[in-house]
Amino acid sequence: MIPALNRHLVNGTRAAAPTIASRLMAVRTMSSASDAPNTGGFQTVTIFGSGLMGSGIAQVVAAAGLKVNLIDTQPASLERAQKSITSSVQRVAKRQHAENPEAVASAVSDIMSRIHMSTEPDAAIREADLIIEAIAENLPAKLSLFQKADQLARPDAVFVSNTSSLSIAEMSQATSASRRAHFAGLHFFNPVPVMGLVEVIHTADTEPATLDRLRTLCKAIGKRPVSCRDTPGFIVNRLLVPYLFEAVRMLERGDASVPDIDASMKLGAGHPMGPFQLADYVGLDTIKFVVDGWSAKYPDVELFRPSELLNSLVAAGHLGVKTNQGFYSYENGQLVKGSEYKLSK
Repeated sequence: MIPALNRHLVNGTRAAAPTIASRLMAVRTMSSASDAPNTGGFQTVTIFGSGLMGSGIAQVVAAAGLKVNLIDTQPASLERAQKSITSSVQRVAKRQHAENPEAVASAVSDIMSRIHMSTEPDAAIREADLIIEAIAENLPAKLSLFQKADQLARPDAVFVSNTSSLSIAEMSQATSASRRAHFAGLHFFNPVPVMGLVEVIHTADTEPATLDRLRTLCKAIGKRPVSCRDTPGFIVNRLLVPYLFEAVRMLERGDASVPDIDASMKLGAGHPMGPFQLADYVGLDTIKFVVDGWSAKYPDVELFRPSELLNSLVAAGHLGVKTNQGFYSYENGQLVKGSEYKLSK
């Protein structure tokens, strides 16, 4: 979930993007079966959810030479995904074949031909080696999806969720005991074609062979897999969300101001932006959602304690950049200098 979190936090993302894109295109242009990357034995991948994450995952998986079924309940969402993926693939192809329009067109056609979009999931579930859930962060909806998929999928099909804040083990309980050995988390970061990290999450039931296959697939699509057990927020969000909340608590206590805290982390820790500006880009409602979920499940953990100040901003509709008002004010996505939130005395 946490859309664009790493994209705004990591230095050099724009410079790194062509390198990752080139790797994906290099995979796509491999000509013989012997040259094809090892994808962990996966050949057909069915992805549920055609939003930013689902469509991005579909793109990189198809670029590695696998067949992709992209499933969504809304035809309009699939149409947007089709346009978004095509545009993204075109940008990659143009960087790879800048002087050859025919090669660009061929590369785009090749990748897009591997992506099949539908509102009907049953056949896509039955043929899948790997099922990736990338729908909204709604636990009942995810449980329902996995329960139905478990009834239709092959016994050896691997199930994964792209969640960043919900329990993988809890979702696996919607499936049979035998399926849980092939159930894991596969958490990508937005924008998927650019960000090089995937968190591979295991539960107590996940077989080591399943994790090995998933890590192999991640490498085949140009990603760096990192392993983590099923703990709230996994690695990245478990570290970053409390960091953002601790900045808010410093403000609530009157320890320091918004601009001074942001300047301290930029100039003292080398971060490209401070925690308040980053929170505004992520979305104050998004980080509130994450911490509310953690707090409800682990009420005694001080690290997961909600913030009254953040709650009040979200209640007022001040969600950050997307509403032009958060801890700062924004115009056309640009921060307005001198607009920082000031705590009332």
